[in-house]
Amino acid sequence: MSSADSDMRDSSVMGTPLISPVSSPATSTTSSGRTSHDSDVENQMNPPLCRTHCKKSVAVLSGHAGTVSCLTICGEFVITASRGDDIIVWQQPDLREFARFGYGDGAVKAVFSSGNRVFTAHQDGRIRVWRVTRDSQNVFKLVTALPTAKDYLGKFLNQRNYIQTRRHHKRLWIEHSDSISCLEVSNGLIYSGSWDKTLKVWRLSDFKCLESINAHTDAINCLVSRKGTLYSSSADGTIKAWCRDKITKTHQLKATMMGHKDVSLNSLVVSDDGKSVYAGGSDGCVIGWRANDEFETYTIFVEMKTHTMSVLCMCLMGDFLCCGSADKSISVWKLDENENCLKEHMVMRGHEGAVKCLQGMRARGGFMLYSGSIDKTVRVWWIPISIA
Repeated sequence: MSSADSDMRDSSVMGTPLISPVSSPATSTTSSGRTSHDSDVENQMNPPLCRTHCKKSVAVLSGHAGTVSCLTICGEFVITASRGDDIIVWQQPDLREFARFGYGDGAVKAVFSSGNRVFTAHQDGRIRVWRVTRDSQNVFKLVTALPTAKDYLGKFLNQRNYIQTRRHHKRLWIEHSDSISCLEVSNGLIYSGSWDKTLKVWRLSDFKCLESINAHTDAINCLVSRKGTLYSSSADGTIKAWCRDKITKTHQLKATMMGHKDVSLNSLVVSDDGKSVYAGGSDGCVIGWRANDEFETYTIFVEMKTHTMSVLCMCLMGDFLCCGSADKSISVWKLDENENCLKEHMVMRGHEGAVKCLQGMRARGGFMLYSGSIDKTVRVWWIPISIA
C-alpha cells in the first residue's frame, strides 16, 4: 500500500456537477532505469529549502465532512470528493456550491471528467460513471458501475475467469480486490490502478473490461496517459511505461524507471509532449526523467528535495511544477531548461493537514491552483508567472 495513502485511509465527503471538461494537468511517471549520479544531480539533491515568496490562499471552500481526497476541473466547475456520498460541485468564478452527488460511504480515491461524463474511483474497488443532465433535481445521474452486471453475467459461470487474490479467496479477473487509487481516460479506454497492484483496461463505449495487468509489486498510486503511452507509478518505487500493441490490442511494458530505494512514488506528472516525466516520493524528493526521441529510454535529468515530508500530489502547468506535501505546504518550482534544474518559485501555506490533491487552471498572467487536504477544505491560490 502506498505509504502516502496508508497513512490516511480517508474519511470524507462528496457531491456536485460538471459541464464541458478541461483537461487536467496530469500526473505521470516513467523510467527505464536510473542513470548514474553525476555531479549535477548530486548538487540538486539537498538544496537549501529557502521557502521565499510565501503566499496566502485567495479562497477557502468548506463543506466536506472528511478528507478531500481528489478533485478535477470541468469547464466552469470544480468537482471535489471525499466519501462516496460527499462529492461537491463548485461553480466558478465565485466558487459557490452548485450541487452534490455521490453513492456509498467509502472513500472516493480519484475523480476524472471526460465529455459529459464523470468517473469516480471508490474504496470498494468499483468505478462509478455519472452523466451530466439538464435535470435541475439530479444534475449528475449515476449511469453504471464497473464491472457492469453484463460483464459479471458473461464471466461468473466459467471457473477460468477466477483468480486467486488471497488464501482461500478467489475473484473474477475483471474485479479489483482493493481500493482503486487512480483513473485515466484516453483514446477510447478507461484505465484503473489499484492497491491490489493491478492495472485494468476498460472500453469506454460499453464499459467492458478488456485487460487485467499485474503491473507492479506494490500499490499503484497514479496513472497518466500521454502520446499513446500510459505511465503508472507505484509504492514499489518504480514508474512503468505501457503501450498498446496494434495487432494484439493488449498493453506491453515499454520501459521502467527506478526511483530511490524503499521510497514510494506517490504522484506523477508528464509534460504535454510526453518528453518529461516527474515523480514525487515519500522521501520528499522529486525525480524527473527525459525520454529519447523514440520514447524507449528515460534518463534522469533532475533530482531534488522539495519537501521535508512525502510529496503526495503534483500538477504540471507548462514550465511550473506544483507539489503538495504531507508537511501541509505546497511548493511551486520553475524548470530551468538551461541548467536542467528546478528553481523555487513560491511556497504556499494555509492547510492544517496534509495536501492530498492539486489541479491547475491557466489564466492571463499565471494560473489558478486548487488544493484539497485532510483538513476537509479546498483552497484556491493565484500563481503569477513572474514575481516582483
